[in-house]
Amino acid sequence: NTFVLQMYCIQVDVVFLLDGSYKMQEGVQSIRDFLGQFAEHLAIGPEKAHLAVIQYSDKPTTVFLLNTYTSKGDVMAEVRNINLKGGRPLNTGEALDYVKNYVFTSTSGSRLVEGIPQILILLSGGKSEDDVLVPSQRLKAAGIVIFTVGVKDADEAEMQSIAHSPNQAFMLREFSDLSPVKQQLLSYLMCCFNLIFILVQGSSVKRDIVFLLDGSDDVRRFPAIRDFLYKMIENFYVEQKKDRVAVIQYSNVAVANFYLNSFLRKEDMLNSVRGLSHKGGRPLNTGAALKFVKENVFTSSSGSRYMDGVKQILILLSSGRSRDNVDEPASALKEFGVLVVGIGTKSSDSRELHNISHDSSFVLTVSELIELPEIQQQLLSTMTRAIKWASRKDIVFVLDGSDGTRSGFPAMRDFVEGILEKIKLEKDRDRVSVVQYSREPGVHFYFNTYRAKKDIVNTVRGLKHKGGRPLNTGAALQYVIDNVFTASSGCRRLEGVPQLLILLSGGRSFDNVDTPAAALKELGVKVFAIGTRSSDSREMQRISQDPSHAMSVSDFTDLPIVVGVITETPTILGMFHHCDQRTDLCNLCLFSVDLETARKDVVFLLDGSDGTRSGFPAMCDFVQRVVEKLTVEENRDRVSVVQYSREPEANFYLNTYTTKENVVDAVTGLRHKGGRPLNTGAALQYVRDNVFTASSGSRRLDGVPQLLILLSGGRSFDNVDTPAAALKELGVRVFGIGTRSSDKREMQRISQDPSYALSVSEFTDLPSIQQQLLSSFSRLKRQQTPDLSRLIFNFYLSVDLETARKDVVFLLDGSDGTRSGFPAMRDFVQRVVEKFTVEENRDRVSVVQYSREPENHFNLNTYTTKEDIVATIEGIRHKGGRPLNTGAALQHVRDNVFNASSGSRHLEGVPQILILLNGGRSFDNVNTPASALKKLGVKVFAVGTRSSDIRELQKISYNPRFALSVSEFTDLPNVQQQLMSALGSVIVQDISRAPSRDVVFLLDGSDGTRAGFPAMRDFVQRVVETLAVDENKDRVALVQYSRDPAAQFYLNTFNTKDDIVNTVRGLRHKGGRPLNTGAALQYVKDNIFTASSGSRSLQGIPQMLILLSGGRSNDNVDVSASALKESGVLIFGIGTRNSSREVERIVTDPSYSQSVSEFTDIPRVQDLVSRCLQLEQGALIAEKCRGYHKIPVTQCLSRISQTFRASSSNCYPLWKQWLLELLQKPQQFR
Repeated sequence: NTFVLQMYCIQVDVVFLLDGSYKMQEGVQSIRDFLGQFAEHLAIGPEKAHLAVIQYSDKPTTVFLLNTYTSKGDVMAEVRNINLKGGRPLNTGEALDYVKNYVFTSTSGSRLVEGIPQILILLSGGKSEDDVLVPSQRLKAAGIVIFTVGVKDADEAEMQSIAHSPNQAFMLREFSDLSPVKQQLLSYLMCCFNLIFILVQGSSVKRDIVFLLDGSDDVRRFPAIRDFLYKMIENFYVEQKKDRVAVIQYSNVAVANFYLNSFLRKEDMLNSVRGLSHKGGRPLNTGAALKFVKENVFTSSSGSRYMDGVKQILILLSSGRSRDNVDEPASALKEFGVLVVGIGTKSSDSRELHNISHDSSFVLTVSELIELPEIQQQLLSTMTRAIKWASRKDIVFVLDGSDGTRSGFPAMRDFVEGILEKIKLEKDRDRVSVVQYSREPGVHFYFNTYRAKKDIVNTVRGLKHKGGRPLNTGAALQYVIDNVFTASSGCRRLEGVPQLLILLSGGRSFDNVDTPAAALKELGVKVFAIGTRSSDSREMQRISQDPSHAMSVSDFTDLPIVVGVITETPTILGMFHHCDQRTDLCNLCLFSVDLETARKDVVFLLDGSDGTRSGFPAMCDFVQRVVEKLTVEENRDRVSVVQYSREPEANFYLNTYTTKENVVDAVTGLRHKGGRPLNTGAALQYVRDNVFTASSGSRRLDGVPQLLILLSGGRSFDNVDTPAAALKELGVRVFGIGTRSSDKREMQRISQDPSYALSVSEFTDLPSIQQQLLSSFSRLKRQQTPDLSRLIFNFYLSVDLETARKDVVFLLDGSDGTRSGFPAMRDFVQRVVEKFTVEENRDRVSVVQYSREPENHFNLNTYTTKEDIVATIEGIRHKGGRPLNTGAALQHVRDNVFNASSGSRHLEGVPQILILLNGGRSFDNVNTPASALKKLGVKVFAVGTRSSDIRELQKISYNPRFALSVSEFTDLPNVQQQLMSALGSVIVQDISRAPSRDVVFLLDGSDGTRAGFPAMRDFVQRVVETLAVDENKDRVALVQYSRDPAAQFYLNTFNTKDDIVNTVRGLRHKGGRPLNTGAALQYVKDNIFTASSGSRSLQGIPQMLILLSGGRSNDNVDVSASALKESGVLIFGIGTRNSSREVERIVTDPSYSQSVSEFTDIPRVQDLVSRCLQLEQGALIAEKCRGYHKIPVTQCLSRISQTFRASSSNCYPLWKQWLLELLQKPQQFR
């Protein structure tokens, strides 16, 4: 099967706000097309994407809301018929307020409270008559991300002020430019809001297919051709708008029977084919016919979609030799990217057909035309190969090396390397050339200079900035035409291989670019241009193949955001993606998860009690179907099944079977266990202790995802909370599936997240949620952050290795046994160092080699530049010697390297890392020095070979899973990424542990919350579980109030998490009325956030208050809330439907308030509060950096970057820009 990529959105709410004033009337069709094309790329459905359209002029009006339509067809039908309302003046501010108050609401279908991304796209053609700043700020504060598109007379400054950031404002001159900007918008959404690509099978491949039929007098059996054509079209996907077909007949001249856009229904097409009559005529001019289809059929006006990257296929059926020349028109078709398949008879000229066709494997022959049905299947297979063929490409990078790009050149070099990592350079697939230019161009290497990826990557890494002025982009483009896109330079254009040029330019050209750009396009080269704010954007668009292929970044340091856009744009699918192998696609898709390639351990826990006897066969069928979607192998997916009632019993373990067939057979043979009562808690504890273990085949310590799927048909008789929490602490992701007899809340508590608790009426309905479960599997790697505030939709507590400070020591085994592997060790160290930012105040590196005795090559404070370190490593020679005393070497680095005099900064809290590369078992004891290193706080990573003692390395390592293994040192590149990920994880732990918080819970204990109080108590427990409770870390206090407040315990009452949790567990509802929230807020300010009660506000420790309120206060809350904010307390609030508006006024920012229907629904916002605590801690650090220490913003950014980093490197430039803007306005933290 063939596979393509199709944009697919998990969940998002998108609102279009359209300027419907009289100025926009001329562009109404372009606006309709823009909306339709945008909607076409999203998967619209009840649990997927929701769309709304609002238009306005003097007043806003609703076209349709987010909950009006739940199918793409309905949305498309509506937008096709939109008429603009007209009117004046233009009140954009009022319209912005309208969408906030009436569209982004639960009643209108907004899923904001569920954590679904909220997007507003404003399309405006003029300047607003009213204020837009305040309404747009209200939207942003509510967590809505705004993109703006200005056309005609729109005010650019106004568009930028409304948009979330200036680079999310698009300015267009004409309505016709809307189509290209659609792709840029989708690319932003893909990058920022977790839109993903999924794999879609064969029927989704789009093709434009042209049949060129010999209709000359020599064709005596034309009905055989007509029947063959009819049967071929029956196999195409015309109705689904995937395939388009044209039919041309020719003899002395060519005539179109119908074009690619003549018929959009298969039935109409087949009726036309039935009526085809033989053209007749002579002589046979195949060359002229080939020229005709290129100039008249493979064109946009005739329905060709080549500009959208749709594969163009020509099927020539000829039964004689041409009287004219075929070579030139055949070459022109290939250069244009058309795949030609030739079909001939015994009367045809075989050599001529081979010259016309793509290659000899694309030539099919029959003796007589009546034999055409015999090659039908062969032709269909050949067409499939035609799609696969698109995976080859020749790519030229043209880099601006002028004086103006000197500071950005390293980022350009990294960008090229990033693209190289995503393409296939082996087995004559992709070829690459790099050209740099300023006044004159110069080639670094041609297409045929290198064949190995490592040679190309190494050359790119070594590129030096050219320098010079002026910038002659036109001359550079002409140079690549004349010197690079030639057969002698390795270009395969004449073989029909797609030609791509990626231009990176940092300024306006001093010479003319139009003529060479046009020549490139005529040559069939697809040009992508990337510029900066210093470039001429219109020049970039003129150079590019299509205006949508011209991209812009503020600086070249923001280039990473474009890597995903270039390599994943659906528009250029046919020319850039590897469409022939599922694995290739998954490697390209930065945001996709392929269930068939990711390793996982999956345990099914089945309710086998008496109550599920009738439903048990359906449970077994369900397990079988899910297993069919997995790739069961020893090194891929593993499966276990456990059944339980009173006691659990393992049917088979994770290491029992290594093939899918064996697992399915075992499931087929399962018998219902029976028994009562139902002890789900005991079963959960059982799988934790007996199944998710190494001896039972679990690969948890290897970092393989651990999944538990529970199918339960009733409420448990024992406690489930403790074992469920234990599974989560172990890192097991739990999915709960229950029936109407189950306890829904119990299933939600057991599950990893309430959204992972699924429900059916009966087990026979399980097939209805199978796809939902599999989608949840994928979400494990793409979990969305519920908090929409501050544009942080999918940001996690991770650390960028390039921004976090660290001291890294490499300890290399230099004994006799590693002589042959030492060069590979040295290369590995160099590659890892290349990933660091070596500076005195950033990363420091040391290298020690050992055998009998250790020897320092250089200390942590010897070098302050990466270049010096890499150069020194290159010159290191193998030490030699025996025996191997690893213990002595570990003690040496502890005593002599990890100390201040050698440059270690462990006393400053900088993470200390030791990376040991070892090739054998130690002759001395390693336990004591390894323990000493750990006590010092050093994180040890060990990499060994098959000659090493893996248990010894696990004892040495900071954590057993940080002991990695390779067969030989030459295999070290295979574990480099694993090592870098592990480094990131421990640095996160080091940094995130350092800051402290004082957290106070203020609980409504009035009469109105009696029923919901247990849920409030559980909520507090769960939040406390996420804190690091200690006298010097996190402190917790709790106050309950109704008429009067009462402290349950203060910030200095308890020093351990267990004491706090036990006290919270025993809390009793206070009761009383009325509810005086204002007095309670004043109480915590005067009595809890004080030094005598344990508050550390005077030490700069963040102060946080979490309010849970179930009703409106009888006293004034504004004065006391303001007093808390002024004293620096961060306030978060959770209200019910009775109190949500008041809570919004109390909290620090409206985005810090959440609303639930009842307190029993509070688990839904659990993660939000925990994440807010983490994010706001970072914000307070920023405030502290600026307010107390008065250090520059850039240093402040660096500090926060050590705590937070966006999980997707593609989004980091946006996040960085947002943070810089925020730091320059510190009042926004309050």
